[in-house]
Amino acid sequence: MKRLLVTTLMLASLSAHAHDPVYNKETLKVLHEHALSNVPGKKVLMLTVDYAPGQATVPHSHTGTAVAYVLEGQITSRVNEEKAITYKAGESFYEPAGSRHFESSNASQTQPAKLLVVMVMDDKAEVLTPLPQ
Repeated sequence: MKRLLVTTLMLASLSAHAHDPVYNKETLKVLHEHALSNVPGKKVLMLTVDYAPGQATVPHSHTGTAVAYVLEGQITSRVNEEKAITYKAGESFYEPAGSRHFESSNASQTQPAKLLVVMVMDDKAEVLTPLPQ
């Protein structure tokens, strides 16, 4: 009886987390990076972000401004105090510099998703900084 209870609790725990985001490393590919000669100390960065089914980026912030375009699939995004919005392929969204990006995830548990992101940022800045947990 005790073994059955332990097995049941383990299965319940696993199913409770079946739809939690997976925070393993998404695939970032830098397509273009260039210093902005008219804005000293700044650069433009163009990259793609590939998400596996159910995958998410850790909650983070950007020092730069970002514009994201969904190339395939659906991406759920929640920035600052706004509500989470799910964007479909062909839609885009904007993040002001210094935004806190609490959610950026693949909305599907079965299909991949892909973003094209263009950022204007400090030339020495990281693409993202994880938020304290």
